[in-house]
Amino acid sequence: MTAKDFITGLPDKVSPDAIDGHNTLFHFDIPGDGGGAYTLSIADGKATVTEGHEGEAKCVVTANDTDFVDIVSGKTNPMMAFMMGKIKVSNQGEMLKYAKILGLM
Repeated sequence: MTAKDFITGLPDKVSPDAIDGHNTLFHFDIPGDGGGAYTLSIADGKATVTEGHEGEAKCVVTANDTDFVDIVSGKTNPMMAFMMGKIKVSNQGEMLKYAKILGLM
Protein backbone atom coordinates (compact mmCIF):
# COMPACT_ATOMS: atom_id res chain seq x y z
CA MET A 1 0.00 0.00 0.00
CA THR A 2 1.17 3.51 -0.79
CA ALA A 3 0.03 6.80 0.72
CA LYS A 4 -1.72 7.53 -2.57
CA ASP A 5 -3.59 4.20 -2.37
CA PHE A 6 -4.72 4.93 1.18
CA ILE A 7 -5.84 8.51 0.51
CA THR A 8 -7.59 7.84 -2.80
CA GLY A 9 -9.32 4.83 -1.20
CA LEU A 10 -10.78 6.84 1.69
CA PRO A 11 -14.21 7.38 0.08
CA ASP A 12 -14.71 3.60 -0.07
CA LYS A 13 -13.62 3.13 3.56
CA VAL A 14 -15.69 5.86 5.18
CA SER A 15 -19.22 5.02 6.26
CA PRO A 16 -21.75 7.57 4.98
CA ASP A 17 -23.54 7.30 8.34
CA ALA A 18 -20.34 8.28 10.18
CA ILE A 19 -19.96 11.49 8.18
CA ASP A 20 -23.63 12.42 7.78
CA GLY A 21 -24.02 16.06 8.80
CA HIS A 22 -20.27 16.71 8.76
CA ASN A 23 -18.53 19.17 6.44
CA THR A 24 -14.77 19.59 6.23
CA LEU A 25 -11.89 19.87 3.80
CA PHE A 26 -8.46 18.28 4.31
CA HIS A 27 -5.32 18.80 2.26
CA PHE A 28 -2.69 16.06 2.26
CA ASP A 29 0.90 16.95 1.29
CA ILE A 30 2.78 13.67 1.02
CA PRO A 31 6.20 14.02 -0.64
CA GLY A 32 7.79 10.88 -2.05
CA ASP A 33 7.21 8.43 -4.88
CA GLY A 34 4.12 6.94 -3.23
CA GLY A 35 2.57 10.26 -2.21
CA GLY A 36 1.29 13.43 -3.78
CA ALA A 37 -1.02 16.34 -3.05
CA TYR A 38 -4.69 15.54 -2.41
CA THR A 39 -7.89 17.15 -1.22
CA LEU A 40 -10.38 15.20 0.87
CA SER A 41 -13.82 16.76 0.99
CA ILE A 42 -16.52 15.58 3.36
CA ALA A 43 -19.93 17.07 2.72
CA ASP A 44 -23.54 15.89 2.77
CA GLY A 45 -22.65 12.37 3.90
CA LYS A 46 -20.18 11.88 1.06
CA ALA A 47 -16.37 11.76 0.98
CA THR A 48 -14.48 12.59 -2.20
CA VAL A 49 -10.76 12.77 -2.97
CA THR A 50 -9.20 14.79 -5.78
CA GLU A 51 -5.59 15.17 -6.80
CA GLY A 52 -4.13 18.57 -6.00
CA HIS A 53 -5.41 21.12 -3.52
CA GLU A 54 -8.85 22.59 -3.98
CA GLY A 55 -10.55 25.09 -1.71
CA GLU A 56 -9.45 26.29 1.72
CA ALA A 57 -8.58 23.37 3.97
CA LYS A 58 -9.65 23.24 7.59
CA CYS A 59 -6.69 20.92 8.19
CA VAL A 60 -3.44 20.24 6.32
CA VAL A 61 -1.62 16.95 6.90
CA THR A 62 2.05 16.72 5.90
CA ALA A 63 4.26 13.62 6.15
CA ASN A 64 6.65 11.81 3.83
CA ASP A 65 5.16 8.81 2.06
CA THR A 66 6.86 6.09 4.12
CA ASP A 67 6.05 7.71 7.48
CA PHE A 68 2.42 8.20 6.41
CA VAL A 69 2.07 4.53 5.42
CA ASP A 70 3.70 3.43 8.68
CA ILE A 71 1.15 5.52 10.62
CA VAL A 72 -1.98 4.39 8.78
CA SER A 73 -0.87 0.75 8.76
CA GLY A 74 -0.36 0.77 12.54
CA LYS A 75 3.41 0.26 12.36
CA THR A 76 4.03 3.69 13.95
CA ASN A 77 1.98 5.22 16.77
CA PRO A 78 0.32 8.39 15.40
CA MET A 79 0.91 10.40 18.59
CA MET A 80 4.59 9.45 18.69
CA ALA A 81 4.94 10.34 15.00
CA PHE A 82 3.34 13.72 15.71
CA MET A 83 5.60 14.40 18.69
CA MET A 84 8.68 13.36 16.68
CA GLY A 85 7.71 15.66 13.79
CA LYS A 86 7.18 12.80 11.34
CA ILE A 87 3.67 14.06 10.66
CA LYS A 88 2.46 17.64 10.84
CA VAL A 89 -1.17 18.61 11.29
CA SER A 90 -2.24 22.24 10.97
CA ASN A 91 -5.46 21.91 13.00
CA GLN A 92 -5.25 19.19 15.64
CA GLY A 93 -8.88 19.66 16.73
CA GLU A 94 -10.18 19.02 13.22
CA MET A 95 -7.91 16.00 12.84
CA LEU A 96 -9.04 14.50 16.14
CA LYS A 97 -12.67 14.91 15.10
CA TYR A 98 -12.11 12.80 11.95
CA ALA A 99 -9.06 10.61 12.66
CA LYS A 100 -10.95 7.48 13.69
CA ILE A 101 -13.58 7.88 10.97
CA LEU A 102 -10.82 8.10 8.36
CA GLY A 103 -8.74 5.26 9.82
CA LEU A 104 -5.82 7.53 10.63
CA MET A 105 -5.71 6.42 14.27
